[in-house]
Amino acid sequence: MDKKILITALSFGFVSIVLGAFGAHALKKVLTIDQLSSFEVGVRYMMYHALFLLFLGTTSIVLPEQKNVIYYLTLSGTLFFSVSIFLLSTQALSGLNFKFLGPITPIGGLLLIAAWATTIYYIITKKG
Repeated sequence: MDKKILITALSFGFVSIVLGAFGAHALKKVLTIDQLSSFEVGVRYMMYHALFLLFLGTTSIVLPEQKNVIYYLTLSGTLFFSVSIFLLSTQALSGLNFKFLGPITPIGGLLLIAAWATTIYYIITKKG
């Protein structure tokens, strides 16, 4: 499980660096300030959760079955939140209508909040 968590963390970190550079250089010229700002939020939150998963994958404070719950909340939350923002903020470039993803972004945010809250709960209630 820890290996899967670490690979996901490193993948999120890698993708956020690549997309951050892409946004700063290529998208800066073609997106509005609001669109670019939204895109950057998606990048930032992906990196935050890459770091969170690095912590999760290397800590022994949280039990393996608890890590599993936190991992899937974080994975799905990051994908829902960040990927929906990436698609929504660049839809004018692709010519595709991703407005249906609008409700997915806050669901992703709620999953991320749940991941952090669950981690706090597991650590507070840990015996020993």
